[in-house]
Order: sequence, then C-alpha cells, then structure tokens
Amino acid sequence: MASSKSAAQKVNVTPLHDRVIIKAAAAEEKSAGGIIIPDTAKEKPQRGIVVAAGPGKKDEPVTVKSGDTVLYGKYAGTEIQIEGQEYLIMRESDILAIV
Repeated sequence: MASSKSAAQKVNVTPLHDRVIIKAAAAEEKSAGGIIIPDTAKEKPQRGIVVAAGPGKKDEPVTVKSGDTVLYGKYAGTEIQIEGQEYLIMRESDILAIV
C-alpha cells in the first residue's frame, strides 16, 4: 500500500533558536480573470506551511508549530535546499500571521 506524503513533510534539519523552515505554496497559475500567467511573471508566494521550528529564545518560545499555514513578507527568509526540495528559513518575527 502506497503511503501519501502530507503537506508538512518531515525534514532532517532542526532550526536553531527562533528560526522556522517553511515550504512555500505553489505560485498562482491563473489570474482571477482566468488569464494564464507565464513563469517569468509569477510573483513569489507569500504563504507556506511550517515544516520545522526551533525551540525559541530563552524568554520567548516559538508560537508556530509544524503543519501551520502562515503568511510572511514578500522578501522574508533565505531560500535553501534540503534533500532536493526548496524551502525558506526565516525568523519567527518575519511571519505575519497564522492562517
């Protein structure tokens, strides 16, 4: 029986302090009016799923957990590759909201 992978995949990396690892959502393929957007015009997504979170700072524990869908700033985070997958690593303070 084949097992399906959940959206919040497990990674073998643990972020330090108040850092989180996020799997960005796919960029929009069509506009609201139905126009197909070419790859060169697609905007960087601002929504993603938390894959891993650090323990937090000494007096400030991390409030997001693995599996949370979050919104973050357009230029937040650093793009990294883990086991061939693209992720973003950023501080928890760069996260704007939990959806």
